[in-house]
Amino acid sequence: MENKNLKPKANGAALLPFIVFVLVYLFTGYFLNRRGVEMAFYQVAAPVCILPAIILAFIMFEGSIDDKFNDFVRGCGNENIIIMCLIYILAGAFATVSKASGGVDSVVNFALSLIPVQYVTAGMFLIGCFISISTGTSVGTISTVGPIAVGVAMKGNLSLPLVIGALVGGAMFGDNLSIISDTTIAATRTQNVEMKDKFRANIKIALPAAIITFIILLVVGKPIGDVILEDLPYNFVLIIPYLFVLIAALAGMNVFLVLTSGIILSGIIGIATGGLTMLTFAQNIFEGFSGMFEIFLLSLLTGGLSYMVSKNGGIEWLVRKISGFAKGIKSAEISIALLTLLTDAATANNTVAIIVDGPVAKEISKDFKVDPRRSASFLDTFSCVMQGIIPYGAQILIAAGLTKELGAQMIAPVELIPYLWYQGLLAVFAIISIFIRFADPKGKWDFELDKPIEDVQK
Repeated sequence: MENKNLKPKANGAALLPFIVFVLVYLFTGYFLNRRGVEMAFYQVAAPVCILPAIILAFIMFEGSIDDKFNDFVRGCGNENIIIMCLIYILAGAFATVSKASGGVDSVVNFALSLIPVQYVTAGMFLIGCFISISTGTSVGTISTVGPIAVGVAMKGNLSLPLVIGALVGGAMFGDNLSIISDTTIAATRTQNVEMKDKFRANIKIALPAAIITFIILLVVGKPIGDVILEDLPYNFVLIIPYLFVLIAALAGMNVFLVLTSGIILSGIIGIATGGLTMLTFAQNIFEGFSGMFEIFLLSLLTGGLSYMVSKNGGIEWLVRKISGFAKGIKSAEISIALLTLLTDAATANNTVAIIVDGPVAKEISKDFKVDPRRSASFLDTFSCVMQGIIPYGAQILIAAGLTKELGAQMIAPVELIPYLWYQGLLAVFAIISIFIRFADPKGKWDFELDKPIEDVQK
């Protein structure tokens, strides 16, 4: 009978399928970029890039084809993988229904109506923060608010890279913290922690960085000319579903109940206000499901591949190599940070980076007694740091591309980098938190039962 507690023999060669996946992802994007293809790193979907890696795993690992297929399916059916996938589709449905009912437009206009025009640059940062934490998507935030940011910059004679950089920073704030962000879902499920606990650990790092960024933008972002904003109609009722989901999740309500209730609440409000009908409500739910198909499929395939790699000693080998550097909690956290930064730089996708690095981070947290709430926070934080500054990432490419589409002075993606202050400050505070433990979660973690001690005592 197989001993499930017995660790597999370390085998560095078992990591080759993961390396192939990253290289296929990296060089496909690089090749298309060299040929002048826009959004080069996103032309070939990640689930397609992982297929050669899966095929290689079936070829190189020992055992019958049936045994290897059973291992692959066992990994796909891992409890955390299935939970993560179900949360993805519910989050997608909530975001789509809320947007279709007019919620996003109301949030943007409501925020703009509250912000004095002389602080419009700092205001764009705040709007980016609120939209992204409400909707869970940095790309969606930039696409939605970007045209407004470009128009405001042109009217106020503001530095366009400064305004766009502020918006991108705000978008990454919410991407990092939102409970319906795919990065948060991936980070919490791979580390087996509650979203509210990860949020509480994460906010101690993200909030100081956001406050300092906001203060800087107040000082340097004042418009030279008059900024005249058009009518900003909004319906506060449409904002209620976002507030409900955020508050309920932080209060500890089950995430499935939170998102299902949010979908129903958005639908009821949308129908009552005329933004939806029963038919379009149902259609938008499925559209939200469909919009999460790529990350849903990638999570399943990565789960299967990860189990095969782990069973054949790949994860154990990597953890042992990291252990040669890591001597305690601090160096272990540095290892998680570096691993996440490198993987995101290679894949240009923060969710992919978390899914790939999650199992390794979990093993490191066990071996060096790193609180999993911290490892989840670090996976999400450092993937968002790198994703928010690489000039070939979707966020920067879309932000820079908006200037061309809207007839403004075109800016290259690299021109935004000097203005991405939030991402830099986020990295600084995360690193400081390793040496000055101001962001440690409250209460200790029971590593035997893999739960907070207070939950065990209950």
